[in-house]
Amino acid sequence: MPDTNLAFWTLAPGHGALRPAPLRPLQDGEVLVRSLYSGISRGTESLVYRGEVPASEYQRMRAPFQEGEFPGPVKYGYISVGVVEAGAGPDAEALCARPVFCLHPHQQRYIVPAAAVLPLPDGLPPARAVLAANMETAINGCWDGAPSVGDRIAVVGAGVVGSLVAWLCNRIPGTDVELIDIDPGRARLAEALGLTHRLPDAARGDCDLVFHASGNPAGLATALALAGQEASIIEMSWYGRAQVGLPLGGAFHARRLAIRSSQVGHLPPQRSPRWDHRRRMELALRLLVDARLDALISGETDFAALPALMHRLAHAPAGALCERIRYPGADAHQTAHPHDSGDPACTA
Repeated sequence: MPDTNLAFWTLAPGHGALRPAPLRPLQDGEVLVRSLYSGISRGTESLVYRGEVPASEYQRMRAPFQEGEFPGPVKYGYISVGVVEAGAGPDAEALCARPVFCLHPHQQRYIVPAAAVLPLPDGLPPARAVLAANMETAINGCWDGAPSVGDRIAVVGAGVVGSLVAWLCNRIPGTDVELIDIDPGRARLAEALGLTHRLPDAARGDCDLVFHASGNPAGLATALALAGQEASIIEMSWYGRAQVGLPLGGAFHARRLAIRSSQVGHLPPQRSPRWDHRRRMELALRLLVDARLDALISGETDFAALPALMHRLAHAPAGALCERIRYPGADAHQTAHPHDSGDPACTA
């Protein structure tokens, strides 16, 4: 790899590459972050890579530090864990040498406002923090679904988001949670997370609440079939430009079912008077301290091989969960304590 700062770009649908990313001087209130790990949000980033973002969603789909425009060239992504190498101004300098999370695309080094990074909490290793954006999505989905004590809950789709939703719901006293997936191999994942896996044909129906996170219309049909009288289905999959057909005949109307979308870009109305995006992300990071969640990391790839990995995940993703990207120097930052990164004090 060239001795320069590089970032991943989707140059055109189905074609990605690492391109130089020149760094300007730090300004007051900014930090320079060196990436340790990033994560691929497989569903959304695959749609971006394949050029399947609808034109109507170009603005709503923009990532916080995106460059370029859909369908490409575009620098897109929002899962980055790094260490602050330099800061300008008192607040920024206070973050120096600390591992942080940022909603930034895949890039070796980058400059952002100090307010855009969140220090990792005690006990959270940087390598696991790549699950933060998925955990944030799962939290928002649970808020939208409002699971309660004793509920019978089905989660259809044992990907990262679906598994995290099930894991969160299972922590509520008295809940009876099943994680539904067509892949029998997901039983091992469910066991590692303390959950019960079921194939669709073996799933228990008459649920109080159903979440759908498989990304496949057939999974949404399964979710409808598992919902009980007057139950809600929380739709967490996004299909880009694809048209989705649903079986809304039969007992759909008689059971008075409700399908409700959940999208992490907006806080639920009942939360927004007290919560903001930063508070929600801080909660996501704290919840990731549980080491069992390492089971959601299905692979790790060097940054240099990211273009090939993105192409594979976008076209043949079978079995993949969270794919972690490792940057040079990541091995020196395995500590789970945010104040013990091993770097000396740093200033701009």
